[in-house]
Amino acid sequence: MSTNDDTIGRTRDAEPADFAHVDTWVFDLDNTLYPRRTDLFSQIDAKMTDYVAELLSVPRDEAKAVQKSFYRQYGTTLRGLMEVHRIDPDSFLSYVHNIDYSWLVPDPKLGEEIAALPGRKFIFTNGDRGHAERTARQLGIFEHFEDVFDIVAAGLIPKPAAETYDKFMGLHRIDTGRAAMFEDLARNLEVPKRLGMRTVLIVPENFETTLGDAWEHEGRDGAHIDFVTDDLARFLRRIRGA
Repeated sequence: MSTNDDTIGRTRDAEPADFAHVDTWVFDLDNTLYPRRTDLFSQIDAKMTDYVAELLSVPRDEAKAVQKSFYRQYGTTLRGLMEVHRIDPDSFLSYVHNIDYSWLVPDPKLGEEIAALPGRKFIFTNGDRGHAERTARQLGIFEHFEDVFDIVAAGLIPKPAAETYDKFMGLHRIDTGRAAMFEDLARNLEVPKRLGMRTVLIVPENFETTLGDAWEHEGRDGAHIDFVTDDLARFLRRIRGA
């Protein structure tokens, strides 16, 4: 994988042969099934900051720092708040996912590409099922997925915890040697790669590094990343040989 200071590392172009063995397709949700430029997650981000500010009775800038620290250390802000402050997860999830989904533009081309993939398709998210369903329905792609595995199904233990992947794979009886995973966070692909999955990192348009927190780009050049793309629909079309 080649890199420079201004862009995210690129891999060779994927070919149909690279995915010919795959019959199970696993997709992260936020900033994966829709592009980061949509900025839908900024609404959730702001709601999390508000929640932390009210919980701790601190200014928003201090709450933001706490929120981001928990996100990086525990995988989700929720997990950190549960570990440190013993919050009720249901109230948190309900509050932060009360957002405007009209920001998302339906993506029929992506729907067509997902529908054309052979085998089973899943959404595997650190968000909750309601958020995943509302997002996928707004995009017009929900009907193409067999199931959603959310943070509640994971026992509130988020990716990248190995036990969460094990729970997902066991529940759906997935042969990891015949599966592929698509994610926007490189660290969330480390376990799938160890399990024998084909891994694809979804990055911002034009491979920009200025979007998101700096740490979110860490590990993007690792050997656990098989392919990198900034256009999911185009990537899926290519590996189908269409």
